[in-house]
Amino acid sequence: MKQNMGGADRIIRIVLAAVLAYLYFSGTVTGTLGLVLVVLGGVFLLTSFMGFCPLYTLVGLNTCPRKEGPK
Repeated sequence: MKQNMGGADRIIRIVLAAVLAYLYFSGTVTGTLGLVLVVLGGVFLLTSFMGFCPLYTLVGLNTCPRKEGPK
């Protein structure tokens, strides 16, 4: 898998995952919605650590900075 996520995108996903985890574990969001948000946060963390988002591939996005090779 080729990385398709840039640094800012990865940081934003990690922060969002932390916020979703806080909302669930503090009891602010409970029940089915809480579980869905925890799973979503887990997906955000996983994609952030891998640097690859399958949805970006489907849409054709790439936020990873391009590395220029030798000319």
